[in-house]
Amino acid sequence: MAHHPTHEEEPAGLRRFLGVFRYSRRALDLVWSTSRPLTILFALMTLIGGVLPAGVAYLGQLIVDAVVHESANPPGDPGAVLRLVGAEAVLVAVLLAVQRGIGVVQSLLRAQLGHRVNVMILEKALTLDLTHFEDAEFYDKLTRARREASSRPLSLVGRTFSLVQNGISLVSFAALLAAFSPWAALILALAGLPSFIAEAKFSGDAFRLFRWRSPETRMQMYLEQAITREDYAKEVKLYQLGPLFLGRYRQIFHDLYGEDRKLTLRRGVWGYGLGLVGTAAFYGAYAWIAATAVRGQISLGEMTMYLLLFRQGQAAVAASLGAVGGMYEDNLYLSTLYEYLAQDVAARAGTEILGPNPGEGLRFEGVSFTYPGAQSPALERVTFTLRHGQTLALVGENGSGKTTLIKLLTRLYTPTEGRIMLDGRDLQEWDELALRRRVGVIFQDFARYQLRVGENIGAGDVDAFDARDRWQDAARQGMADLFIDAMPQGYDTQLGKLFKDGRELSGGQWQKVALARAFMRSRADILVLDEPTAAMDAEAEAQVFDHVRGLGSERMTIVISHRFSTVRMADRIVVLHGGKVVEEGSHEQLMQSGGRYAHLFTLQAKGYQ
Repeated sequence: MAHHPTHEEEPAGLRRFLGVFRYSRRALDLVWSTSRPLTILFALMTLIGGVLPAGVAYLGQLIVDAVVHESANPPGDPGAVLRLVGAEAVLVAVLLAVQRGIGVVQSLLRAQLGHRVNVMILEKALTLDLTHFEDAEFYDKLTRARREASSRPLSLVGRTFSLVQNGISLVSFAALLAAFSPWAALILALAGLPSFIAEAKFSGDAFRLFRWRSPETRMQMYLEQAITREDYAKEVKLYQLGPLFLGRYRQIFHDLYGEDRKLTLRRGVWGYGLGLVGTAAFYGAYAWIAATAVRGQISLGEMTMYLLLFRQGQAAVAASLGAVGGMYEDNLYLSTLYEYLAQDVAARAGTEILGPNPGEGLRFEGVSFTYPGAQSPALERVTFTLRHGQTLALVGENGSGKTTLIKLLTRLYTPTEGRIMLDGRDLQEWDELALRRRVGVIFQDFARYQLRVGENIGAGDVDAFDARDRWQDAARQGMADLFIDAMPQGYDTQLGKLFKDGRELSGGQWQKVALARAFMRSRADILVLDEPTAAMDAEAEAQVFDHVRGLGSERMTIVISHRFSTVRMADRIVVLHGGKVVEEGSHEQLMQSGGRYAHLFTLQAKGYQ
């Protein structure tokens, strides 16, 4: 059964329609704060552009009446007519200049405003927690904001000014038409209303489609990357994934296009049908004005002016209503931007920069963590300590919680239970920047920045990002100095294939660069190596580990590795299974206990026999 709106629903729908315009003021404020001179110039030219068309129409009437008068009284004097023609030409030239100026101002504002909004989006991204980026629903919100909202504020302001301009024109047209008949002005105002209602309806439908299809659009973007990016190219070609990915890309397009096609056809049919209402109104007024002129009640010049006013007025009504419909659509899209910018971010409460017991080290006390939306915890009541000068190895199968534990240590996540103490103070009480300066981390999935080699290392300490002497010292500690010195441009060598003459490193070389990046934090006394040498052979890994152990007796080192030849060199070993600590001790103690660690060590040792 078809659903018909109730009396309660209709006001709610109207309120929803009117409420969506709440972003118009914010868009105007945004444009004003972006460039006040350009905004003022935009407003002035809009005002002038609204008044001039009526002046051109009025001069047109005077020209026609002057021609009729002079031709009826020979020999006529063309001077008066030519002066009027000259005056109209001046007005038209000014109108063209204003229209061109509006286009120039819009282009300049578009560039500035697009940059401003994108910066706002990126600044917000810097304040977000890691969990936000791992939330698919929130990522959809970010994708929608980046795709559309950067261009929508200027579009909204442009349409607002267009509405003002056409409104001014309509007032001047109505004033001239009222001399003929007030009913003509009323017909002019009402003729475009049906088209406006249809446009507002279909704008809302288009926006709902836009929101609904965000995951599909994101998948299309990902498939484009998989087909075109060099870091995917080897496997895509080797496994012949290209046709499969392209097929999925096409299928998503066809699914989305089907919805677009339905909406476009409905919009076109309804727009045409309701547009005929406006056409009928125009020709009805045309016949009325022509018949009045035939009866001699108005002059030929007046008839020409009224017809021109009605035609231009009808265009102004359509443009005004179209602008309102467009403003409605822009407001809908802008809602995605402001929803994103309004995303709640946990307050950074910690302010302490020192612990009450310097030198006490690191202590996990009953720490548990569950990922948002997960049914079971990733870590459950994990407890261990790490003193200065000690090396701790974390052992466990993939998914046992090792990397999650490191993210809790660096405060990328907050424990759901328990606490982590550093020098006798809960990590949540530490100033975030002060805490992270004390931690140097190389993650298993470390970033490979398409920058110079030195800048890839300098990324480890933003305060010394361009410090060449620090690059060299960190590279030496990370054992990356030998291959960097052998490069033609040394530390200035461009890495990656996105830029001309970019060099690609081997997996082991990249890991040494990442290790050097961790050593850029010269004040860090906690060094975390999460599978830092997975791309190296066993001998190279052992050399790196020996090297790290010898760099300083005051540093606390946490190593995650699947190579037990490396793990056995740690002072203490914590074995994780299913997010819980199942064993803890030195290599010798764990081998004697004959538990899970001994079993895994023996299995791996057999592989080398």
